[in-house]
Amino acid sequence: MKHYLIVVLLFAASSFTAFTIVSSKKVIQQDDIHKYEGEKHLRNIRMLTDEGENAEAYFSFDEMKLIYQSTHGDLQCDQIFTMNIDGTEKRMVSTGKGRTTCAYFLPGDTAIIYASTHLTGDECPEPPDRTKGYVWKLFDSFNIFTANFDGSNPRPLSDSPAYDAEATVSPKGDKIIFTSTRDGDPELYVMNLDGSNQTRLTYERGYDGGAFFSLDGSKIVFRASRPKTEKELADYNELVQFGLVRPTALEIFVMDSDGSNMEQVTNFGKASFAPYFHPDGKRIIFSSNLNSPTGRNFNLFIINVDGTGLEQVTFNDSFDGFPMFTRDGKQLVFASNRSNKNPGDTNIFIADWVD
Repeated sequence: MKHYLIVVLLFAASSFTAFTIVSSKKVIQQDDIHKYEGEKHLRNIRMLTDEGENAEAYFSFDEMKLIYQSTHGDLQCDQIFTMNIDGTEKRMVSTGKGRTTCAYFLPGDTAIIYASTHLTGDECPEPPDRTKGYVWKLFDSFNIFTANFDGSNPRPLSDSPAYDAEATVSPKGDKIIFTSTRDGDPELYVMNLDGSNQTRLTYERGYDGGAFFSLDGSKIVFRASRPKTEKELADYNELVQFGLVRPTALEIFVMDSDGSNMEQVTNFGKASFAPYFHPDGKRIIFSSNLNSPTGRNFNLFIINVDGTGLEQVTFNDSFDGFPMFTRDGKQLVFASNRSNKNPGDTNIFIADWVD
């Protein structure tokens, strides 16, 4: 999963009152009520959801709709919804059972994929054991499903007895990439759109996930942990046997679409995640707590593929994450705690991108 549910847990206390000064340096712009001072790359920011915990919104292939996960109203944990890019016609397309995450459109926009635990029960799975600190739980009950656009006829694409989730589709429309623990370590795999030819791509010790293809399908960007010291490895090995990952140190990596030529892009020692290629293939936008003294404030950053040219994009004092560009690079969709009407709300926003 891209771990929207985890982010919400982490930032539930990090909210602010809309349209007010939140610090001495960060002020909502009067001509763009969702925009903060310094956000020169964003213009005409529109809020598409207005309550609950919403995230991981991704465009359809025709870029007329978004698919996302949400907990709001009577829902106890995330379900999958679709909506138009103006926020209208919201519709639940998952089963309403179990917990769901990581949804994406398939080519042609007549079918979708998402991960769900509903085969093992109607209820939300139990949260992870917090006695081990702040950890992500990679539930073995998550499998990847495909369904018709309206949510009908859900059927599994993966059925391993381990965690299968975090699936996204190549813009070329030929491959699905996902994370699985089927071999004992959270690694990246690819498969055909029908679930066939499931092939492992990564082999290094540590969590690999949240992967996306470049626009031309030739490259993959993802987040990863790479425990190196004896203490880090011991902690990682202890947690992973229980399906747990500690996400406090994640870096951004790129590799070719066959898993070769892996390169580390960031080296911050922070929690950097949700990377996405700019359509030019030369830059990556991602979320990080890089400049947060407390580690609780996540903003969007953009960086060259070779690790140079780092630039902060958002300046919100709580959370911005899960960015995705349109294919022409003119619009950006992302999730944010900005302008929320209830503490802990995370909403979906779309903005014009200014280079």
